[in-house]
Amino acid sequence: MPYLVIGARCLLGAVFLAAVLGKVAGRGSFGAFVASVRALRVLRPGLARPVALGVLSAECAVSVLLLAPLPAPAVTAGFLAAAGLLAVFAAGIVRALRRGTAAPCRCFGASAVPLGVRHLVRNAVLAAVAALGVLAALRPGPVGTVGTVDPGGAAAAVLAGLALGALTAALDDIAELFRPVRTLRP
Repeated sequence: MPYLVIGARCLLGAVFLAAVLGKVAGRGSFGAFVASVRALRVLRPGLARPVALGVLSAECAVSVLLLAPLPAPAVTAGFLAAAGLLAVFAAGIVRALRRGTAAPCRCFGASAVPLGVRHLVRNAVLAAVAALGVLAALRPGPVGTVGTVDPGGAAAAVLAGLALGALTAALDDIAELFRPVRTLRP
């Protein structure tokens, strides 16, 4: 179980850290995120900036709770916060899709890919990982600590979690590589 917790911490921590960095990495990045929140039309336009700030703060908190060497209650709180955020994001995606909104997903920064079912599935899978993390973290024993686990197993769990986190953050870019090319006919 400790390897599952370590891997889940790294996966979710990397995803949330990538989301934070994508929203603040360049000039205008946060403004573009605010504009995308507004374009989703899931809340009043005046709430877009405060909600965007709240999302950014919550994502930052989750990444710290999951990636920093913290005690078990903090790790469990990180998993719970991740699951809660992902549920809220999924509800927002469902609402936007029902309204027919074609706003881009700026989950990880600049993107022209509109929100879709893929984003809903991604968040559901990540929420399931967070739920597994909570269940594993609540079991007796170490929670993501390497003092009582094999260092090689811990390293493998860290690398697997970080790799899956990077792939998850790049999912839109990867999917676009396999999108059929449209040709213009005269």
